[in-house]
Amino acid sequence: MNHLTRPVAEFNPTQAAIRCICSMATKGLLEELAATHAQRTGVAVSVEAVGGVEAARRVSAGETFDVVALASDAIDKLVATGKLDGSGKVDLVRSNVGVAVRSNAARLDISTDDSLRTAVREASSVAYSTGPSGVALLALFKRWGIEAELQDRLVQAPPGVPVGALVARGDAALGFQQMSELIGIEGIDLLGPLPAESQITTIFSAAPGIGGTQSEAVRAWLDFMTSDESAEAKRRHGMQPA
Repeated sequence: MNHLTRPVAEFNPTQAAIRCICSMATKGLLEELAATHAQRTGVAVSVEAVGGVEAARRVSAGETFDVVALASDAIDKLVATGKLDGSGKVDLVRSNVGVAVRSNAARLDISTDDSLRTAVREASSVAYSTGPSGVALLALFKRWGIEAELQDRLVQAPPGVPVGALVARGDAALGFQQMSELIGIEGIDLLGPLPAESQITTIFSAAPGIGGTQSEAVRAWLDFMTSDESAEAKRRHGMQPA
């Protein structure tokens, strides 16, 4: 049967929802996939999205989730400390960093490494995230040799606050974050992804929590998130299947 005509499954009121925590980068995608999965299987998925650093802290502190979806290296650290089941880890998406300016601001040339560096040096302020892309961006500025001159113009978005929100209200002239977190934010213009020479790519992965009681349902959810059926949604949210 074509999946588009698959009948809607009935929900089982006795089965608890799968509890999933993720970073803001995958929030929109996982919420969409969770709704589709629930409609098709009758198994509800509760997706909680917070800053990636905060999500990792909560899992490290012992808070239990059926599934955790974060940057791959963060998942690996939680596996190494016994907080997640590494045997069930799956890679979900490859996510690139984009650049945004306030709506109606002059469109800047970011098509090459040199033009992007010039745009950054001339910006009155530059916003970046607390996540892995933010760390990598600062490393890029250091490699370019402009870290010191930018020191007083860098604006770090608080955990869970989109960089695009800072740009939209004028707190930063230029904003860098995962493309998925910039798409759809009102008040900004997305200039596009970083050029290939300086692109920052993050792989987001997911893994089951330890000691869960819904192993079959969790496995089905992980399988759906990595299936071919999920690819279109991933691209629509500015990411690529891993």
